[in-house]
Amino acid sequence: MKHIASKFFTLPVLALALTTGISSCSKLEEKFFNSKSEYSATSSASSADLQGVYGELNGLSSQYGWHAMNEHSTDELMGPTRGTDWDDFGTWRKLHLHTWDGAHNQVYDTWNNLNRALYKATLVAEKASGADKAAGQFLRAFFAYQVCDMYGQVPYRGSADGPDKIPSVKTRSEAIDWIIADLDAAIPVLPSFTGAAGDKNKATKEAAKFLKMKALLNKAVYKQAPTTPAGPFTFSSADMNAVIALADEISATSKFTIGNYWNNFKWDNTSASTEIIFSRQHGNGGIGDLCWATYMGFHYGQTPGGWNGFTTLADFYDSFEDADVRKKGNIPAFEAQLGYSPGFLVGQQYGPQGQRVGNPLVALKDRSGSPLVFTRDVSLFYSTESKGIRTVKYPLDPSTINDGGWGSMNEWVFFRIADVKLMKAEAILRGGTATGGETALSIVNAIRTARNASTLASVDLTKLLAERGRELYLEGVRRNDLIRFGKFNDPVDQRSVKSDASRVIFPIPVQAVSTNPNLKQNFGY
Repeated sequence: MKHIASKFFTLPVLALALTTGISSCSKLEEKFFNSKSEYSATSSASSADLQGVYGELNGLSSQYGWHAMNEHSTDELMGPTRGTDWDDFGTWRKLHLHTWDGAHNQVYDTWNNLNRALYKATLVAEKASGADKAAGQFLRAFFAYQVCDMYGQVPYRGSADGPDKIPSVKTRSEAIDWIIADLDAAIPVLPSFTGAAGDKNKATKEAAKFLKMKALLNKAVYKQAPTTPAGPFTFSSADMNAVIALADEISATSKFTIGNYWNNFKWDNTSASTEIIFSRQHGNGGIGDLCWATYMGFHYGQTPGGWNGFTTLADFYDSFEDADVRKKGNIPAFEAQLGYSPGFLVGQQYGPQGQRVGNPLVALKDRSGSPLVFTRDVSLFYSTESKGIRTVKYPLDPSTINDGGWGSMNEWVFFRIADVKLMKAEAILRGGTATGGETALSIVNAIRTARNASTLASVDLTKLLAERGRELYLEGVRRNDLIRFGKFNDPVDQRSVKSDASRVIFPIPVQAVSTNPNLKQNFGY
């Protein structure tokens, strides 16, 4: 994958299939949606099967599919066409413009990938025992939650179902109750997070409690009538108080504290972070790498040379204060070697001469020989190579850059304590009872202070949504947040009109509807 061209869709689909463990499928996978079962009904789950389910997490941290659908559809990220680069049959434009349909390639592949993972998790959840069973229940809840959130219907094939049985389908309302029940069954059996090596990469009580918080916070969304999926939503005070109680339980372990922001994402985050609750194993002996997070937006002449694709939106960039470390981080040894800081890149770009770490830093030029200046303005339909503000969310290990950065050990973050705190603040604002001397305002200001941002005089849901964006950008939660706050369909740069309310749920792929009569196409498609 080191020699991927700047245009993503032609080569990297194959590369991702080889490196992520969740492939872009060329046809609907019959073993999950039609007549064939991956394992026989008499087989038993093993620890190897459980490790296989963990491996399925890898596909969520790729630039294609789950992450793209949850970020390119929002105000945080888009993939502008640059000449013929990144046109890719409109796959990125359709995500940003909310014009996808049931034949969209990423809608189709992500459905297959998530449901494959869900079925594998079901085998462990229903066949294993003890801690392995509990881990299987957590992972099944995790993948079922993604399917429920994105597609609104969740196919179910039981471990004892015969190969010819067509999967049943849980409605969104049924699915969220099932997910919460799985978590309730798993939490008493799962081990507690101790901080030992590997705890961040496995199912723990704290990870399951985090997911239950997320499920309860979004329960009102998932209980909404299918014909009015965009709300307005009615949040139960009982659910909000349960979210607050779970947040307090996670905090009471004293294993997680708000720390240095970039320790959560840089190459040694698995050991340096004090915030990570659940992450994907990475690097040597792991199951992938996170170079794509840098390559997807970096110019060809930067170090490492990238694919010159994705950008953030200027309005989102402007939501940060200049002193906020989330906008521009400070890792001196990193910047001194590479010429840039983590966060967002705009203006004249610098890098080591000859793109080799260890050489002196120079002002970079574009392919025509002009200064390489990233601009705030960008067009979704036609942009030159320097248009658009770029992102550096997962800083790569400088010692690996001369080999392309592929050996960098960054781990992808799914859950961390800052999100726990912000979910508690939201639950308070939505009618829950404040606890432990914490208010929504004190929670938000504690995080802002840790990020070197000024404190707020007050906080409401609008300000909280903005703060969630600043704290959790590019972590795959923005679409879900915007929907819950009733803002997903609002116009953004390059999408000037409000999209239809039906867009808050993706369509069921047409191939899946045609092979399973229990699936019904979502409202509005």
